[in-house]
Amino acid sequence: MLTLSVVIPIKDELDNLRPLQRALHAALDPLLGPSGSSDGSIRLRDYEMVLVDDGSTDGSSELLEELARQDSRLKVVILRRNYGQTPALRAGIDMAVGEVIATMDGDLQNDPADLPMLLNELQTKRLDAVFGRRLKRQDKLFIRKLPSLAGNWLIRQVTGVSIKDMGCTLRVMRRDLAQSLPLYGELHRFVPVLALMQGARITQLDVHHHPRTAGKTKYTLSRTVRVLLDLITVKFLHSYVTRPMHALGVPGLMAMFLGLLSFVATVWMKYGSSNPVLMTGNPLLHLGIMLELVGFQFISMGLLGELLARTYFESQGKPAYVIRSTFNFEPTDQHRQAA
Repeated sequence: MLTLSVVIPIKDELDNLRPLQRALHAALDPLLGPSGSSDGSIRLRDYEMVLVDDGSTDGSSELLEELARQDSRLKVVILRRNYGQTPALRAGIDMAVGEVIATMDGDLQNDPADLPMLLNELQTKRLDAVFGRRLKRQDKLFIRKLPSLAGNWLIRQVTGVSIKDMGCTLRVMRRDLAQSLPLYGELHRFVPVLALMQGARITQLDVHHHPRTAGKTKYTLSRTVRVLLDLITVKFLHSYVTRPMHALGVPGLMAMFLGLLSFVATVWMKYGSSNPVLMTGNPLLHLGIMLELVGFQFISMGLLGELLARTYFESQGKPAYVIRSTFNFEPTDQHRQAA
């Protein structure tokens, strides 16, 4: 039997809070009770709902306080201002106490009734995370669906992660995995990629998606540009965070090689051509000098990156790996820290 924490960032969702609370209870209350049911479905020892108010201005925080006084399973975290969805999600995960952490949006487009299915898949398949996939999205085609399809395709091509719906916030994760995710900026869109960076065993299941009936969406097309910038960050973290020289050194060597070719062409045009070209007036000479300088700068930045990476890991005593489990080791502080 498991304990579950459902973490939900909230921003101006006043009209959705009571229906959300009722839907969560309707989905999770039947799971409470002794294990060993005949249908083999997942059972919960207890659960909590952690709602994080991310600087709402429509009275959501006051209603959350009222609901929390009436419902002991409803935990409320109110942030001082609007920090964004990723910091709000991080705050909820840090405050959660469940062995399994579920996340979802507070606009009721995600269906809490899908949580038992995700939990059952997580437990029976011994996975670390199960992500939802919205097959029939109830969003506008040009503003939400098409940019999302293009963004998901690009993320899969760049990172190699097979999850088809990166933006679905309905997901369940083991507590240790959720707490290890480097959530900052706006990286909540890349949780499947961040999970794989931690070596997690993941899968995806089809989930329901409902049209928004109250409140206003916070999504705008400007997020598409930010997704592209965040994708560069995630790719670097995914592939080169512990070996920055591989990211910067390769283009540096390529630039220096092209510069060398430019110098060779300049010399040949001066001494090997039937129509000699003055070296000082040849643009290939200037191109070669520029490429050599660019290559030197790339390699220098790679060396600085290597020093920073080693300083980061060594100063914190933080390993560049994550251990899933250990066997027959003494429970020393060193082993506990590495795990």
